[in-house]
Amino acid sequence: MQPPLSRRSIPPKVSAVPRPKTEASAYLDLYQLAVEKKRLQQELQMLEVRKQQLQQRLTTIDQKMGQLNEQASSLTEGLEVAHIRASDSAVPETPQSPSFDTFLLEY
Repeated sequence: MQPPLSRRSIPPKVSAVPRPKTEASAYLDLYQLAVEKKRLQQELQMLEVRKQQLQQRLTTIDQKMGQLNEQASSLTEGLEVAHIRASDSAVPETPQSPSFDTFLLEY
């Protein structure tokens, strides 16, 4: 079983054909390592930018959720107050036919 993707190490790129140990091969290895280092640094930089974008979006979502919760609670309180006022009004009750069941729908 393989470890999760986040725990795997990044393997170095291996050449299929071994080179003889010369000064040129040492410089080639240095160049390849420098190129890989630059690529990994750029990738890390891109990940940092992406992380900041995600954090900003999460903050925006949290703020919007807070606003909507406040709005919903104020609307609920408004409906409760309106419902209490409606039940306290002096409107005489009309006799209802026993064959009809009525119910209240709130939006």
